[in-house]
Amino acid sequence: MNRRRIFVKAPLLPIKPGESPCLEVVDSSTIRLPADFLLKGQKPRDPQPQVARLGNQFIQQNRGILGNFGITANIHYDGSSVDLILNTGTRIGAFPLLSPTSGKPDYGIIIKPRFDWSGIGPMLCKMGWKVTPFPLQLPLIPHSDRKIPPWVLSTTILLRIKEMLDRLERRFDFTESDLPAPRGSIKWPQYFTNLAHAHFLQVPCRYPDLRDDNNLKAAIHFTLRKQLASLETQRAAGYFVLQLIDLCHSLLKRVSSVTPKRPNSLNFSAWQRGNLQTRVFRDGLQAMEWTIDDRGLAGLGDLQGLPWILSMEEFFEAWVETVAGELTKRIGGILRVGRKRETVAPLVWNPSYVGSQKYLLPDLVLERAASDGNGIETIIFDAKYKGHWEDLNVNRWGNLDEELRERHRADLLQVLAYSTLSDANRIISCLVYPCRKQTWQSLRKRGMVYHHASLNAGKRNIILVLTAIPMEAKMEEVIETLAAAVA
Repeated sequence: MNRRRIFVKAPLLPIKPGESPCLEVVDSSTIRLPADFLLKGQKPRDPQPQVARLGNQFIQQNRGILGNFGITANIHYDGSSVDLILNTGTRIGAFPLLSPTSGKPDYGIIIKPRFDWSGIGPMLCKMGWKVTPFPLQLPLIPHSDRKIPPWVLSTTILLRIKEMLDRLERRFDFTESDLPAPRGSIKWPQYFTNLAHAHFLQVPCRYPDLRDDNNLKAAIHFTLRKQLASLETQRAAGYFVLQLIDLCHSLLKRVSSVTPKRPNSLNFSAWQRGNLQTRVFRDGLQAMEWTIDDRGLAGLGDLQGLPWILSMEEFFEAWVETVAGELTKRIGGILRVGRKRETVAPLVWNPSYVGSQKYLLPDLVLERAASDGNGIETIIFDAKYKGHWEDLNVNRWGNLDEELRERHRADLLQVLAYSTLSDANRIISCLVYPCRKQTWQSLRKRGMVYHHASLNAGKRNIILVLTAIPMEAKMEEVIETLAAAVA
């Protein structure tokens, strides 16, 4: 796996009597946890054999969900205690775990980023919701509502509903009206009556008309009203909540022509069996169900306790995209984004079936006029959610283990391979890692937050830049430093 692990001894979160434990861990780390929390009731004189059995059963029961989060689990016995060893991946989120004694989701895990940030809420706001947490269809997490930002899942719900409204298919409904010319089937008895009154151009017709699904729009209207009522109670949380309220108002305008109506289970069954079976439609219905079922919907927030997942690799790429977008506004140019598939460069194999890698996909490519006025300058950004920057600035290159050095070499070769996609005379290949705010500020004061190397390939000059971008720092300071790095 392309990550460096840190060792963490993670205790159970503080719990009240009668509550079930919830573990709090960080991504890309190794967590050692005493497994005796699995033992319920009165402890035997020698509990270790029973704890070991429960630990193995716990791992087997939860192997699937642990694997979905990139977590491997093992039992370790050192002669004095039985420990549960968890190796986390690069995905964060929250999810329930089955108890080996009750078979119910009595436990939970909350995974946080290993690099400091201002919180998922403010970060999503700064990034313009380029990525959002993905709620999971799993049981609620026990006693975890205090750990999930109150309005984050409202963001997911509103964006799903917006996407559904953007793509909402329309259907034919039969309507009746008097028309000046025949259309569909003519209602002859009524027409003869009109003829008797000399209304020759009033032809009663019944015909199919393309109309919106008013029942679905009424349900969406009800869902948005409920979301708005909840968001209004969270105004003090910050500017990002006000943005969500504005988004909710804009969506309400699109369904204002119908009266809000709470849908029932029969409505959902009919929609799910209908012809609108697309991912957007299914996700939208799911978001409506979460809201309408009142899953934790109360004064402080929406849907607290729902399991969710988010890839920190995708999240960090979106953060670097946000920073690069602000940089583009300052230095000019055109930014193409890999997340939108704007930077795809196909690899042509001969014969075609022998190829493994089908294309190259840089995260970000910024093209602008060269500073000397001659041609185009290309800046390529490749975001890597790894701890290499911290390692390189704490230890000398010769002191790093060979596996870590080999992974860093692979990163360098990848970003240099991207430089072959441009024919500009000057190419800057920028390898971007995350780092802690304290590390970044210290290096910034000493002028060591980025490093340069250069090489010539024919007439082209390729500059390699190694730098770091923290997830908790003033945007203006980050842009200023990045602009200096690629100058």
